[in-house]
Amino acid sequence: MAVNLNKDTVYRAAKPKEKDYTINDGGGLFLFVGATGGKLWRFVYPFAGKRKKIAFGAYPDTTLENARRKAEEARGQIANGIDPGEIRKVGKAAKQLARLNEERIEEGLPILDSFADVTRQWLDSIVHLTSTTTHIKKTSRIERLAFPALGDKPIKEIKSADVLAVLKPMIDKQQLETAHRLHAEISSIFAYAIVHNFTDYDPAQPVAKQIPAQKVKHRAAIIDPKQVAQLLRDISNYQGTFVVQSAFRLSPLLFQRPGEIRQMLWADVDLAAREWRPYVSKTDFHHIVPLSTQAVAILEAVQPLTGGGQYVFPSSRGDGRPMSDNTIRTALKSLGYDSDVMTAHGFRTTASTLLNEQGWSPDAIERQLAHAPRDQVRAAYNRAQYLDERRRMMQSWADYLDDLKAGAQVIPFRKNGCALV
Repeated sequence: MAVNLNKDTVYRAAKPKEKDYTINDGGGLFLFVGATGGKLWRFVYPFAGKRKKIAFGAYPDTTLENARRKAEEARGQIANGIDPGEIRKVGKAAKQLARLNEERIEEGLPILDSFADVTRQWLDSIVHLTSTTTHIKKTSRIERLAFPALGDKPIKEIKSADVLAVLKPMIDKQQLETAHRLHAEISSIFAYAIVHNFTDYDPAQPVAKQIPAQKVKHRAAIIDPKQVAQLLRDISNYQGTFVVQSAFRLSPLLFQRPGEIRQMLWADVDLAAREWRPYVSKTDFHHIVPLSTQAVAILEAVQPLTGGGQYVFPSSRGDGRPMSDNTIRTALKSLGYDSDVMTAHGFRTTASTLLNEQGWSPDAIERQLAHAPRDQVRAAYNRAQYLDERRRMMQSWADYLDDLKAGAQVIPFRKNGCALV
């Protein structure tokens, strides 16, 4: 194949004619001379049975030497089975994508087809399937723990080792529940990515066996009536702020999850109906908690102090947030009850154990503990199930605790809905 057929003077001297024409430099390189006087380098080549053409720039800005060098590179690519036109398209697309991503970064948006970008799409796709609280927690967990290492990576380039590197700090710190949750979320993101053609496989799947099984936590609780009596007396003598005192005294009476109590909303409390109707995120349904006379008295006492706000037990910092999740734990510790003796969650175990011993219906107790089925239809039915019995049970339980605190000898079984004293 003849190449370099002409000297530069030939191309410099080329003049426009009535019609466009080309000057052959050999080896597929041509100078296109337009009727209007423009001169462009073109490279014509056969590939996969088709005649193709690419441009190398305008002459003389692209010199004869540069055009020949580009033609030589293209001939080398063709010899290796590579289409130089496709290479240029890929390069052009990459530059366009880079410019677009620069604009997205300036606007605070994730890089296209990155882990962060696909994660946002996945989160949007499941927003109607989860509660607002759960969705916020998922988003926060992924942003805090996965985005720093994976966020900007193209999702199709993420390897199993990258996923393990994200989870390893949690595994080393024995934060196994968090590790398992985050692993499941990353795997769900990749499942979404596979279905929507962002990638072909889930690199999180092989990592599952690298996370140790989570040991079941048994939260400490006091269940001996004599020890419960002393705990109640200690709580009544607690010297914290009035808001914390109120939450502390209410905890054994209601025996709901600590997070639900500290985030209690005045909007969910109906003192006239003697009911608290919280949304329980753990079981994803609206619960009904009958309020005993003693519980109503505590809420009425704290209402003048916090009733003008959103939360019954707001943070002492005045930042619009609820009381800290460490508050009751710290209060117990200040009274000498370490976490291996009694926990905030332990009030649930205390109530469950003693109410069962007193002969109350196990189903009513389970409903009161908000251990409701995940099925939405059954949950809607069960939230009011055993409600009359639960009203009697909650008042009987409050009276029982008062008797214990006063030092009465209480026999742990029930007769006609009451504990025997």
